[in-house]
Formats: sequence, C-alpha cells, structure tokens
Amino acid sequence: QVQLVESGGGLVQAGGSLRLSCAASGRTFSSYAMGWFRQAPGKEREFVAAISGSGGATYYVDSMKGRFTISRDNAKNTVYLQMNSLKPEDTAVYYCASRRLRLLARRDIDYDYWGQGTQVTVSS
Repeated sequence: QVQLVESGGGLVQAGGSLRLSCAASGRTFSSYAMGWFRQAPGKEREFVAAISGSGGATYYVDSMKGRFTISRDNAKNTVYLQMNSLKPEDTAVYYCASRRLRLLARRDIDYDYWGQGTQVTVSS
C-alpha cells in the first residue's frame, strides 16, 4: 500500500506560480510512475502530467506544456508540479497518483494509488 500526501496548494493571482508536492510512503518509490491530475468544479478529472519511475521521461497535456513542470526526487520519495503563469481556468483540486509500474501513463484508470488532493485557486 502506498500513501500519497499532497501539499502546496493555495490562492494565487493570475500570472503567479505555485509548486505542489506529493510525498509518498514506501521504500520502492522509484519503481512507481507518478502523475498529476486535476478536477475543477462540475468537470471530470483530467490528466495534467506524468513522470516515469526514474524521472527520465515526462508527459504533459498540450495546454500545460511550457507552464507546468513535473519532477521527482526519489531520495525524498516526492514528486513535484511546478506551475507558472497560472490562469483562472487552472483552478481545481490537484491530485497526485502512483502506479505500480515505472512507465508513465495518462489515464486515471492506469493509476493504483491516489492522494487526497490539494486545492489551487487562481484569481483574476
């Protein structure tokens, strides 16, 4: 069982930045690909970014390329999402997720464990 705890959310003005963190339990963190998803009010959960177990491969939704950066520190069992140039439409609850494979994935059904989420609110 893997437990994931997100942090770093909050209220920020449009154009600002936030860095989300997701701390994972367990001793085989580098064996898990990690992903970030988000869910805005009244909308379905959507994929944001993913990173392979080694950190050597990443994938982003096109609309977030260049603004968001996913990274991981396997020594700290932590994955990050750096979000720059935030827009009001980025307002959502952001979730991190892990899967029991090193290869990254984009579908939420490919992930086995989920955090409780952290709220990001971007004001205009």
